[in-house]
Amino acid sequence: MYLMPYIADVLIDLSYFKYVMEFLLMPPSELMTIEEVATYLRVQKRTIYDWVKKGKIPAIKTVGQWRFKREKIDAWLENQ
Repeated sequence: MYLMPYIADVLIDLSYFKYVMEFLLMPPSELMTIEEVATYLRVQKRTIYDWVKKGKIPAIKTVGQWRFKREKIDAWLENQ
């Protein structure tokens, strides 16, 4: 009974680890979605939308959807 919160924390950490590994193996020029960038940066999707609206994060709008180049996001992070 007392282990359940800890098991949930481990599962969340493993889920995040999976995403991080996918991003590390992703070619730098590959485009990411709002959801992928939010997971990569460990923020809410709403935060990404706000940053895009304010021009705080490098983004490309293609076919009505926002996309992000990982190499640009990594460079942006280095300059923050």
